[in-house]
Amino acid sequence: MNILNKKVRVKKKVARKTVKKRVARKVVKKVRAPELKLEKIGEVTHYFPHVNAAAVKLAKSGISVGDKIYIKGHTTDFKENVRSIQLDHVSIARGKKGQEIGLFVKSRVRIGDRIYKV
Repeated sequence: MNILNKKVRVKKKVARKTVKKRVARKVVKKVRAPELKLEKIGEVTHYFPHVNAAAVKLAKSGISVGDKIYIKGHTTDFKENVRSIQLDHVSIARGKKGQEIGLFVKSRVRIGDRIYKV
């Protein structure tokens, strides 16, 4: 083998200084807006992007058309009024505990997002 064809790696040792920085810690008081009365009513199980609809499993209480809901998730955070609820492709006025309903939403939601009644 020709020595010229081999690539040789040479490690250079660099002297590094250890510098300790003193960080001043500030006490920050968070001022929170008065919390809304939120009641968790369900969780998103699927999202249909072509029709902007979410499949929601109702957990505790029901939901009806006209209710104001708050959808919160890792990247989702918005409020809206319930415009339409469907069960097995049939419009209904009220969804009950334990049902998996279709709910029209104005923005994208993700699986696992929580839905609260305001």
